[in-house]
Order: sequence, then C-alpha cells, then structure tokens
Amino acid sequence: MTADEKIYPVILSGGAGTRLWPVSRAAYPKQLQPLLGENTMIQEAALRVADPAQFQAPTIICSDAHRFVIAEQMRTAGIEPLDIVLEPMGRDSAPAITIAALIVAEKDPSGVIAVFPSDASIGDTEALAAKLRDAGTVARKHRALVVFGARPDRPDTAYGYIRLGELISEAEDCYAVERFVEKPDLKTAEDYLADGRYLWNIGMFVLPVDRFLEEVERFEPEMLAVCRQTLARSQRDLSFTRLDGDTFATAPAKSLDYAVMERTDAAAVIPVDIDWSDIGSWDALWEIREKDENANATIGDVVLDDSKGCFIWAGSRLVAGQGLEDLIVVETDTALLVMPRAQAQKVKSLVDRLKAEDRPEAVEHGAVYRPWGYYRVFDAGQDFQVKHICVNPGATLSLQLHNHRAEHWVVVSGRAHVVRGDETLDLEPNQSIYIPLGMKHRLSNPGDEPLRVIEVQSGTYLGEDDIVRFDDDYGRAGPTGE
Repeated sequence: MTADEKIYPVILSGGAGTRLWPVSRAAYPKQLQPLLGENTMIQEAALRVADPAQFQAPTIICSDAHRFVIAEQMRTAGIEPLDIVLEPMGRDSAPAITIAALIVAEKDPSGVIAVFPSDASIGDTEALAAKLRDAGTVARKHRALVVFGARPDRPDTAYGYIRLGELISEAEDCYAVERFVEKPDLKTAEDYLADGRYLWNIGMFVLPVDRFLEEVERFEPEMLAVCRQTLARSQRDLSFTRLDGDTFATAPAKSLDYAVMERTDAAAVIPVDIDWSDIGSWDALWEIREKDENANATIGDVVLDDSKGCFIWAGSRLVAGQGLEDLIVVETDTALLVMPRAQAQKVKSLVDRLKAEDRPEAVEHGAVYRPWGYYRVFDAGQDFQVKHICVNPGATLSLQLHNHRAEHWVVVSGRAHVVRGDETLDLEPNQSIYIPLGMKHRLSNPGDEPLRVIEVQSGTYLGEDDIVRFDDDYGRAGPTGE
C-alpha cells in the first residue's frame, strides 16, 4: 500500500457510558477504563489501527476534561496521534467528524478517513483490517461514503439497522444502502432478522474527505461553515488542538446518520464479521467475558458459591456471593450496584435519578485524575485530609504554594524528586518531607515506575482552589488550578 492509500483513523471519544455506571462515569467514562483486559478501550481502538503500512497516525476527538488522561494513555500504548482535538462541548458526531475531515483534507485533499467509536469491542482485528482495505478501495474508486454493518444474530431493539440495496462491488462485498432504519420494536426486529437483508449499524465509517465535505456542504452548509470557522479560530495548546468554544457552540447538533448518511445517494455498506460488541450494558460485557462452569463472569477479588449466570465486578475489595442467580453486582470504592442481569439497560434511569438528586457519585469517581496522574482522598476531618497520590513516570506537578494548609508527604513506592523552597531533595520509599504553609514546592517522578505518596494535609481550608501555580508543564499556571 502506498502512502497515498493509507487510511487516516479518526477515534471519537465522547459520551459518558452511563449504562456501565458505577465504573463508567462522566468524569472518567468507559472508553478510559480497562473493561476487557490490561488496555483501556481507547487504547485498544488506537492499537487496532497502529499498523504503519496501512494507517496514518490517528486523530482523536475528545472532551477537554479528558485530554491529559487520553494523552497519557496513548503514550503508554506507544501511540503518537496525528492530533488530539478538544471539543469544548458535545455537538453529536457530525460536527466532530466534519472537523476531522477538514484537518485531514488540509494535509491530504484526497485522503480517506476511517471513523471509529472509542468504546467498542472488536475480537477479530485481522478481519477488521481486511474490511478497512476493502472499504478504502470502494471509497476511492466509487467516491462512496462507506458504513460497516454487522449481521444480526438476534432481534435486538438497541441498534439502528441498514437495509442492503444493490451490489456495488462483488470483490469488496459492498452494497448500496437502500435505507437506514431507526431502532425498531421487537416484532419489527424479528422481521428484519428473518428478512436477511438488514444489518446492525455499528457506527463505523470510511469516508473520502473530498466527497464527504461535498455532501456536508450540500445537506448541512451551516454546519460546514461553522466547522471551518471553528478550526480557523482554534489554538494549539501543548500537543492539543483546542477548538474555539464560542464558534463551535453554534454548530447544529446532529449525528452523522441524520446529517448526511440518511440523505446522500453516495452511501454504501460493507457487511462485517469482526466479533463486534458496543459493550452498551453490563449484560453485554457479561456476554463477551470469559465465564466459569456456572456461567459467572468475574473481575477482581470475587468468591462465589452456589451461584450462576452472574456478572460480578470487585473494584476495591473482596466481593463474596452465595446462592446468586443472574445478577449484576458492581463494586467500586464509592458506589455499589446490584440488579437483575435482565434489567441491565435500566441503569441509565438510575443514574438520571442520582443526577436529579445532585449526587456526586453520578458523575465522579473516588479517584480524581490530573495531567500528572491521580489522587484519592481516603480520610478527612475538619482540619485534616489524607490523600493517596500517584504520579505517572516522568510526570511533574506544578511549582505551587498553599495559603491555608501545610502538607506532609511519605513516599510509599517509587522515587520522588522534591523542590521545597530553595532546596531540592530525592526521596526513596519510607522517607518523608514536610511542606510548611506558604512555601513554594514541587513534586516530580524521575523514575520509570509510578510514584505513590501518602499526603497528609492540615490547615484551616483544604479546598483544591487553594493553589497558586508559578510554573506548570500543562499550561495551568495562575492563581487557581483545575
């Protein structure tokens, strides 16, 4: 494959994944979680298209709030993105994909992009690569907007459907799209399954950027104009492209299907058998996880007796079960979910209730993620707070001071490089240091393993806004922090 034929991957990292609460929450959603193995979902998405012989470097479109976490996850996966584009707010998929197409078109006007969600499971990556080659051929040869469709194996009402039209290319097993269909009721889904010419719409697209932008201009000229203006007013922020929020906010909020695919006569579909799942619920995760002889799928420290058909996630402690059947149990350090597996799709309504009651557990985890790593509060009182701090290899916190608190650090594992006033010190495990109130200080991890520190804060005010930053690797210097 020549350089001109390489596909530009575009990975969309939006959404909160509320049906996988309490593991997936808006502050740290499912695509950033390792649901299937050691890698997170977005790392898996990037690694599937990491072959330099077939793909260019990926463009990732994500929330500003997740930028440093995603950058760090790409670094640890050995992926160097073409760009990480920061959306100031969600406007659905069509504006995001249009932005990506404009970025690629500026580099390669005849380029082809492949658009993926960041939170799907694909078991057969070799089959995916082969289908992407086929789709790239169709996109270039026929100037077609190609969507992938999975053959349904059950009458599922959770997915939209695509009806196959006339054969476009026998070599690539590609068809014209006769029509897109919204999520059906059960009887209609059963009819689609029996018909044999309907596929699940799995939200993966292969698009020649020139033809795609022509179709956006044809059907959504306002959207294209706003996206062009947004990019023209965007700014580079470290290794990110920060979209102009005021301009992007005026873009019509539409999915790619609504904005273009359902209206164009250039839509084509390639059936794929890639062992795909959108992992849209705990029941879906149970389906694809390895199970014991009693059909139980477990993650973490779990002990079950006389139990069957359960999904058990132990996030922070032992979970033991006796006589359980077809249940979902998900334990984290701040919330516990228990429900019948058959009602897995109802988690979203539960999260909506938590949000209505203004419960922070609806959107936040116990761990708070920062560009350099994360911290977790595990004890607090009126004038004290105890944190576990984890600093990523090579990462550095800002040079800062606090006006209302002092801190005592104890190194648990790793090596710490500390700036305290005019001093610089290196600390090993079991060594500690005291940071007086009002003193400039900085904590760094010079090693290649995570640095773990226990921090004891004491003072009259312990809020996170009591930070004055003087120097920061992440552009946050100023009177208060994120």
